[in-house]
Amino acid sequence: MNAFDLSGRRALVTGGAQGLGEGMARALAAAGAKVVIGDLQTGAAQTVATSLGDGHGVVALDVTDDDAWASAVDSATQQLGGLDIVVNNAGVEISSLMTEIKADDIRRQLDVNILGTALGIKHALRTMRPGGAAGRGGVVINVASVAATIAFPGIGIYSATKSAIDRMTRVAAMEAGKLGYGVRVNCIYPGLVPTEMGAGLASDMAELGLFGSAQEAVEAVVGLTPSGRLGEVTDMADAVVFLSSDASRFVNGAGLPVDGGMGM
Repeated sequence: MNAFDLSGRRALVTGGAQGLGEGMARALAAAGAKVVIGDLQTGAAQTVATSLGDGHGVVALDVTDDDAWASAVDSATQQLGGLDIVVNNAGVEISSLMTEIKADDIRRQLDVNILGTALGIKHALRTMRPGGAAGRGGVVINVASVAATIAFPGIGIYSATKSAIDRMTRVAAMEAGKLGYGVRVNCIYPGLVPTEMGAGLASDMAELGLFGSAQEAVEAVVGLTPSGRLGEVTDMADAVVFLSSDASRFVNGAGLPVDGGMGM
């Protein structure tokens, strides 16, 4: 049996309408899982879900809303007939020098990246633990960032939120183990990927005066990366498949760098 085969598994991916989340949803489906995409962009999410084929779906989800999470997890569980995998991918990045940070921008990143992930962990564990609506254990994968491990300029608050995701991951794994939930909790640290968010980050670095141009910012990232290139969506998506699968059955409470060595 292929240890990476996800046939019969059911997954919820947040922020799956585009970017890394879309790639993760596609990779999970290609490995055999049935996927529900949780996103505020329900039209774009439906387009992705439809392209995956029969048995996949969409739920409207504001990750900062506790009630919305409860409803989304319940709906996904009903649509799929269970829930085995939750990928907390939704996130936002707002660039700023530390001398220019705005309170509202800080709150937005805290709300989506930290609160959103915390609520995702909460409802995944409640659903997957014994006595929950799914109740067969499972896997939670949180998306942190290489920014949690390096001091890259212009993203101080974003970096802090991704560091928080790392800590929450490890505590959740310990609690789930101690309480016999049968749920593994891990996170990945993606490197820079030229998605819409990644391209925007490079442009922001130039606008903040930290680099001469967006291209110079990209070259700086590549220069810090032993693998000598930017990441690709498939690099991150394949890591999520690995952590969702039996190939990682003894990996728990871990942070997996998928950054070409940038954060070592």
